[in-house]
Amino acid sequence: MAAEVREFLSTRRARITPEQAGLPVYGGNRRVAGLRREEVALLAGMSVDYYVRLERGNLSGASDSVLESLAHALQLDEAERTHLYDLARAATPSGRRPAATASRVRPTILRLLGSMTDVPAYVRNARFDVLAANTLGRALYAPLFDSPLFAQRGPVNSARFMFLDPASKDFWVDWDKGADDAVAFLRIETGRAPHDKALTDLIGELTTKSGDFARRWARHDVKFHRSGVKNLHHPLVGDLALPYEAMELPSDPGLRLNFYTPEPDSPASQALGLLASWAGTGAAVPTAND
Repeated sequence: MAAEVREFLSTRRARITPEQAGLPVYGGNRRVAGLRREEVALLAGMSVDYYVRLERGNLSGASDSVLESLAHALQLDEAERTHLYDLARAATPSGRRPAATASRVRPTILRLLGSMTDVPAYVRNARFDVLAANTLGRALYAPLFDSPLFAQRGPVNSARFMFLDPASKDFWVDWDKGADDAVAFLRIETGRAPHDKALTDLIGELTTKSGDFARRWARHDVKFHRSGVKNLHHPLVGDLALPYEAMELPSDPGLRLNFYTPEPDSPASQALGLLASWAGTGAAVPTAND
């Protein structure tokens, strides 16, 4: 975790120029692209020695006021600020660990998915394992469920599909953005759950097997993945621009319900209607052991 803290703080510092921070610049021979350590210390109202200690990875014992000052000096957004607090919690011996990620989808959630016959929906965990989906969700994500990656190995995992199956670049119209978002979400999860071995194994596998993943992982970017528009190319109904929502399930730590709600009578809505007619309707079923 010390290396994680060091790289996160140094990459955040490197992206901010003195002009962006409102600091005067004297002379033209700066050896760093972003802020110097002493400039961050000045902006955060702490000694240079203390900031250097923090950037070397020692967040243990850092108070909330120190973290807030640091977040302000580095101009962290909500996701980055949350990640900083998660790293500080992990560095503190008495820090509370988050609840373990749920591994099964409860029957009530399966019934909810099955009742959502007009919209694609699925449940995944923070490692991008797809644990359950309704019929339309499975039909929409057919390239993922049909990937040879998961023929002999489960669970179905959209991060593995994205970086290890070439078909993903046909399925995601804006593959680069999707890849950036997926890596940034996994990065923030490493701060929230640093002791999750399955997460560590996934990141190790993707870093080893995918240069695209490794390059993005080295950026230390973090991002929440709550809502937006997914642009997909389905092999049967073509291009789809689908607004989505991702909702955490409070009673199931680490699980998220994702669903897509296109505008009524939009091309995407009509395409989903065709897809639903092709796929039929049915109850949601677990997918982790498919």
